[in-house]
Amino acid sequence: MAKSKLLPSMEFYQDNANLKWIILVVSIIISVGSIYYTNRLVGQLKERERNQVRLYAKALEYTANDLDNNFLFITEEIINKNNSVPTILVGTDGAIIYFNNIYIDSAWSKARQQHVLEEELTEMKLTYPPIDILLRDDSTGEVFGTQKVYYHNSYLLSQLTVFPYIQIFVVAIFAFISYLAFNYSRTAEQNRVWVGLTKETAHQLGTPLSSLMAWIEVLRDDPDIKNKGIVDELDKDIKKLRVVTERFSSIGSTPTLKNENVLQLVNNVVGYLQPRVSSKVVFEVYALSETISAKVHAPLLEWVIENLCKNAVDAMGSAGTIAIKILRGSDNKVFIDISDTGKGIPKANLTSVFRPGFTTKKRGWGLGLTLAKRIVEMYHRGKIFVKASEENKGTTFRIELMSAQ
Repeated sequence: MAKSKLLPSMEFYQDNANLKWIILVVSIIISVGSIYYTNRLVGQLKERERNQVRLYAKALEYTANDLDNNFLFITEEIINKNNSVPTILVGTDGAIIYFNNIYIDSAWSKARQQHVLEEELTEMKLTYPPIDILLRDDSTGEVFGTQKVYYHNSYLLSQLTVFPYIQIFVVAIFAFISYLAFNYSRTAEQNRVWVGLTKETAHQLGTPLSSLMAWIEVLRDDPDIKNKGIVDELDKDIKKLRVVTERFSSIGSTPTLKNENVLQLVNNVVGYLQPRVSSKVVFEVYALSETISAKVHAPLLEWVIENLCKNAVDAMGSAGTIAIKILRGSDNKVFIDISDTGKGIPKANLTSVFRPGFTTKKRGWGLGLTLAKRIVEMYHRGKIFVKASEENKGTTFRIELMSAQ
């Protein structure tokens, strides 16, 4: 079995696919690293804020149990220095005694102020466990009550918690826009290459074709050649060259689609190929109806079918059966299934067969199926894909077109 190969000049497309995976993996690593580092930083800040609240609670406990000359220092340097972490002090009966760093508008009613504080307290209870303040008797030192300090993350810490996800979202949007721009640029470049190549090919074929047509007329006047059928066969090949020239010219411009009988187009291709391939290759054409029509550009679609049939002949080693089935599908679709009894396509290569440069032939350029895909999908708004393939049993390609309206 011949090994598939990519031409050196076409390896860019394969490398480009690998590059996408590399970029994806690197992006994931960067994202995970960013989240991990930020979470570590958030964890450290959480611990720092909890220690700050513990100190705040100890200060409150000290001022509640031991009022002395240090009261002013504790009040100014510890309690009032907490200007970031929202806290609520709850008494032994569960009532709110004091709060800090919670926005309360003095113009609000008492009921609204109380409602806002209770909502904050409920959120704090769900966020972190409270820090206890033990109330002791001055003379005996016996604990006679417990107050609780509730708190939740500061505004800065809350922002930092969601920052890595916002960062990833922004990077993802940027990467997506860059990917679209790259694809658009690459597609535009490919279009320019295809158009330039095809127009130049059509132009180069024009000159020798005109000369051959003139020589055919000279041969027709030669009585020794005229009646031997040679001129007729040469004339068929010249007509074929004219069709090829028209195909290349059509690829270089936007073709006009017309309603065409699909069976007739298939028979045209088979009729041309049959005497030019091995007699051991059998063509079988099936159609549910002889009137199935599709909106196509006949020369280009014939080129696609011819290309698939030639590939099938190569895959079979010039001996086997090529079955072409024409079917009607749902949603105004027409299907053309081209099956062979050749060597099949390995599963590892199924996603690569339409890539430029992919070929299993020793001297192939790997552009036939790429052109076929371009013709069907870009010009006919259809689809072409490998419907089924099994090694050493054969392959079926399906062409999907819009039926004639």
